[in-house]
Amino acid sequence: MPTSSAASGPTPTADTAPLSLCAREPHVPAERLVAEMVPPPRFDSVRFATYLPDPNQPSQSEAVRVLEEFAAGLGGGPAAGSGRRRLFGFGKAPRKAPTGPRGVYLDGGYGVGKTHLLASLWHATDAEPARKAFGTFVELTNLVGALGFQQTVRTLSGHRLLCIDEFELDDPGDTVLVSTLLGKLVDAGVALAATSNTLPGKLGEGRFAAADFLREIQGLSAHFRTLRIDGEDYRHRGLPEAPAPFSDEQVTRAAHATRGASLDAFPQLLEHLARVHPSRYGALTDGVRAVCLTGVRPVPDQSTALRLVVLADRLYDREVPVLASGLPFDQLFSEEILRGGYRKKYFRAISRLTALARDARHLVEPR
Repeated sequence: MPTSSAASGPTPTADTAPLSLCAREPHVPAERLVAEMVPPPRFDSVRFATYLPDPNQPSQSEAVRVLEEFAAGLGGGPAAGSGRRRLFGFGKAPRKAPTGPRGVYLDGGYGVGKTHLLASLWHATDAEPARKAFGTFVELTNLVGALGFQQTVRTLSGHRLLCIDEFELDDPGDTVLVSTLLGKLVDAGVALAATSNTLPGKLGEGRFAAADFLREIQGLSAHFRTLRIDGEDYRHRGLPEAPAPFSDEQVTRAAHATRGASLDAFPQLLEHLARVHPSRYGALTDGVRAVCLTGVRPVPDQSTALRLVVLADRLYDREVPVLASGLPFDQLFSEEILRGGYRKKYFRAISRLTALARDARHLVEPR
């Protein structure tokens, strides 16, 4: 079971004018997308030593052992052309990949600590930050969109390690794009690590998820070793049920009493997300210490739902608590939406928003 430091939480103050996410339309240059390919703030301090394996799940301890060995195998001094010149693909040609597996795939359900372990691998790899990259599958496709395919290959080819969190198996076009990119990077000697989620209905059937992953990355399967990580969602293990939503008045009052809080009506926020590219959702939350939402209701369609998933991921990465009125987060997505091909994303969003709702309780209730 992973651990992470508790969020310090927003600071209650006298009445202040809250921020508004709907008033923000951030511009994010490509250089920032590259520079931010590091573990998010929630995983700044995680290490293999801070991962606490469930004694009833020996696969968790085994995963730590294998990943520590994998990180040790990536050690060594920086290659020529490191730093900014290497980051954008200049300098000497990268080394060729050695024989044998150059990648690991962490297969398991929600909340078993795959991202914790992936970030720990990034931290444990002996390379300067400019020569190892960490990002979600969505962030990687956004990088290709911003830089172009060839420039992305040049940018990442000088890296020692690329970590891809939440590898998506439900978008054939993006999956082929990333598979082709990874093939170029493996040829350049870059080591790979990836995670994905087993669907809630397939817990215990991790071999199917692993087979899906290896099939989708086509000719790269020989470069990956699959690590199955069993266990239950630590975010809900031994914890109370998700807090019931608060009233509009409670949410509004908390937003005015908390420095750095934002306050938005949920329907208007969903409309605003349609006007902001998902690659900018992280920048959308810059400086926000709590998100307060009124009138939470089910999302109207799949496109809106997918945008909300990206925002939930960015808020979770940054440990931003979410205080809301309206319906509880486990009622965000209709049964029809949950039956579709993107259901693993929606279950992840529910899990993460529920955790952030717990973090926000102290904004209304005494500690």
